[in-house]
Amino acid sequence: QLQLVESGGGLVQPGGSLRLSCAASGFTLERYAIGWFRQAPGKEREGISCISISGGRTNYADSVKGRFTISRDNAKNTVYLQMNSLKPEDTAVYYCAATTLFSLCVGRIGTSLTSGMDGWGKGTMVTVSS
Repeated sequence: QLQLVESGGGLVQPGGSLRLSCAASGFTLERYAIGWFRQAPGKEREGISCISISGGRTNYADSVKGRFTISRDNAKNTVYLQMNSLKPEDTAVYYCAATTLFSLCVGRIGTSLTSGMDGWGKGTMVTVSS
């Protein structure tokens, strides 16, 4: 059974940076494309970034493009989301999820669709505030 664990969230000032981690528990992450999603208070969960199984392809929502970078270290069974130039509107609970189809993950970016993604963890809270 797929199970992912998110970590690295916290309180940061506008303009600051955080690096989130998404670790796999009980399975090999390298067989899956991974997506990062976020859910702001009172809003639906939205897809913000995906990375392919090899790590050679990535995709981003317009809202985070140029500020966030997704990467993976299959040897460590972990996917990362480096978040720079953080804004108050980035405040949300951040989740990662897995799929065998990178194209499916990409289709979730910028939408509230989450079907076909699996292994949802409890998320990690990111608060951007001065």
